[in-house]
Amino acid sequence: MTADAQTTRIHSFADDALGEHDAVALAELVRSGERSPRELAAAAADRARAVEELAAVAYESYEQPLLAAEPTGRLYGVPSFVKDNADLVGMPSNHGTQAFEGKPAREHGGYARQFLSAGLTVLGKSTLPEFGFNATTEPPFAAPTRNPWHTGYSVGGSSGGSAALVAAGVVPIAHGNDGGGSIRIPAACAGLVGLKPSRGRHIDSAMARKLPINIVSEGVLTRTVRDTAAYTAAVEEFWRNPALPPIGYIEGPGSKPLRIALLLENVGGPVPTGPIRSAVEKVAATLESHGHRVEPVPLPFDDALETAFLHYWGLLATFVASTGKIADRRFDAGRLDDLTLGLRRHFLRSAWRLPLTLYRLRAAAATYERALGPYDAILLPTLGHETPELGYLSPTVPFDELLYRLRTYVSFTPINNITGTPSITIPAGLSPAGLPIGIQFAGTRGNERTLLELAYLLEAENPFPRLFD
Repeated sequence: MTADAQTTRIHSFADDALGEHDAVALAELVRSGERSPRELAAAAADRARAVEELAAVAYESYEQPLLAAEPTGRLYGVPSFVKDNADLVGMPSNHGTQAFEGKPAREHGGYARQFLSAGLTVLGKSTLPEFGFNATTEPPFAAPTRNPWHTGYSVGGSSGGSAALVAAGVVPIAHGNDGGGSIRIPAACAGLVGLKPSRGRHIDSAMARKLPINIVSEGVLTRTVRDTAAYTAAVEEFWRNPALPPIGYIEGPGSKPLRIALLLENVGGPVPTGPIRSAVEKVAATLESHGHRVEPVPLPFDDALETAFLHYWGLLATFVASTGKIADRRFDAGRLDDLTLGLRRHFLRSAWRLPLTLYRLRAAAATYERALGPYDAILLPTLGHETPELGYLSPTVPFDELLYRLRTYVSFTPINNITGTPSITIPAGLSPAGLPIGIQFAGTRGNERTLLELAYLLEAENPFPRLFD
């Protein structure tokens, strides 16, 4: 473990079997026989123990890691963690709540099988806020998951544990899912790559299939673009949706000039001058220097869509609180955190609006396509402001104040969940406080290829900041 009292950074990078390698490099070492899956798993377990201060592990299985049954998959032998809302045989799923205590799963969930098809070794489950509802990982009943770049700050949510583990060097890749920014928000906070795929790109979880509108996408958080690209290709080999164009293995930037929309406003108005706006504008200049055409565009949505998303968010909380007892008779709704309960109250006050909410959410895809479809990609911020300190978004904050803070902070990511379109967050520098800043590339449904190619270009032109430098 390395920690600096002045910056309070913490990481686990060491001269061991994992070194500074990304997942692709580790898989190559396994294929060549230089390393074994068990050797890599043991090194990752040691690293996890060294940074327990991050509180990023919800369940550990270090002594009996879940190893791939066959030496297949592009990332065979690479250690990883799965978010604690996906079922894996022998491991409980607690969904970040104290309202019940999960039992070990008897079978893998549908998406978990696709995740495992890449050949990854699973060492346990990573932390998340209660049912993934918050944009920070700070359970009121346990220690908060800390940001390795500065342990006094949030690492985002809901895939916060996975982000902390990858950024700190415990593993090079970890599972996440995204229903409103839950891959991209922690990726931005922790200086990582986070791709939210198109709706239908992967096998959906059983819970996602029950939603009136499925806003949840599955994916991973990584430190390099090629790891995200390799994982994307690996799971596509297991299952591909024939309704979407194939992605394949993207290995570098594209060659043709693109028309890129620049979006620097949300429903609250233009992004103010500061580190986030500067980061996006710097990326725009880099794109133009490579022959791409970048054009500022207005936000094609008004605050009615934000209101609809908040109402739908409340519906999900109401569903959890109302049906938890059916799923597990030990479920105690009285032990849900104040954000979940507040969202339920928010929904129930205007439950009669649900048909209009669903109409507006479904209509958003056509609006997005009309306004942004003519562009090859959209460049925009990931977050509305810089990463906050721990406590700022805690579920213990009075609900109305917390909701206001979340609406300001998570102002860009939900658009792609609502419309089912892909978006990728990549690092774009550091703030004055020394914390990562993330930007997004978004696209039309099925166009992950272009987003990965643009991410490769930015990674080559502006190498991502490294925690151990």
